[in-house]
Amino acid sequence: MKPLSVPIWAALSGAVVLAAMWHVSVGARAVTLTEVWRALTAPDPALFDHAVVRDLRLPRALSAAAVGAALSVAGALMQAVTRNPLAEPGTLGLMAGASSAVVLGIGWFGLAGSAWIPLFAALGAVVAAVLVWALAAAVPGGARPLTLILAGAAISAFLGAIDGSVMLLDEEAFRMLRVWMVGALSGADMAGLIHAAPWGAAGMLAALAIARPLTALALGDDTAQGLGLPVARIRAVALLAVVALTAAAVSVAGLMGFVGLVIPHVVRLFAGADYARIVPMSALAGAAYLTVIDTFARIALAPTEIATGLMTAILGAPVFLWLVRARA
Repeated sequence: MKPLSVPIWAALSGAVVLAAMWHVSVGARAVTLTEVWRALTAPDPALFDHAVVRDLRLPRALSAAAVGAALSVAGALMQAVTRNPLAEPGTLGLMAGASSAVVLGIGWFGLAGSAWIPLFAALGAVVAAVLVWALAAAVPGGARPLTLILAGAAISAFLGAIDGSVMLLDEEAFRMLRVWMVGALSGADMAGLIHAAPWGAAGMLAALAIARPLTALALGDDTAQGLGLPVARIRAVALLAVVALTAAAVSVAGLMGFVGLVIPHVVRLFAGADYARIVPMSALAGAAYLTVIDTFARIALAPTEIATGLMTAILGAPVFLWLVRARA
């Protein structure tokens, strides 16, 4: 580990802890950090503040951190595999596919709160990825970075129309999903997080396992093959990891766009081009980032709450436009 990376790792780890502590301490009822610590280490069921921290705010803070880490790592993997700095689960349609599958699962099969939701999300992400790649490959010039983005936008719009139709036909589904569709952590609970955890953990472990060879793959297939790396296997594992991470994130928080785009680019300012550092640093930075964003979403217009996905879009859209202009 390079000397410079030590304070960076410490800063990122500290940022995650501080963001989580701040998240659970603020809200309609402020709780001191001392009382937060007591609630976490020596909870008293008779104290209302402890119940607020453990039963309401802690599951949401953990969900925000997990979703932020999952989407950030998924974005880093996609940018490495496709060698496209604009790639992330939202811009390439995977998030829309995952969300559409969940909408259909809840609206048609009544799977709300079910452990089947991450599986539906994963299947939807795979179908969307195939459709985006096929559409981009069918146009003149093939699957280039900008054609992939355009194909992702087209597929996302189509799937969004399907989601809207399902919710219009089912008032109960609309009530359950109208906030979730714009990305929200207000309903996050430990049950949903536990259901998504195996998918997120599997995706994260796979991403860490291939992080080092991804550095060579990002330089080109010829470079990676020249180093004796199994390019097809690395790419397949990376894509499976992206699907698992996206499914976990969408099943917990819905459409949370641009997190996987912004965080890897920020991390590269400190980590350089080494994916052995980019991947774990993206996980920590993404966890801290979304936890802070969700805190602002709760308190910015209190007592009204802003959907967290709207906040990530407001911050991420300008970065996306800047990247598009830089590549034009």
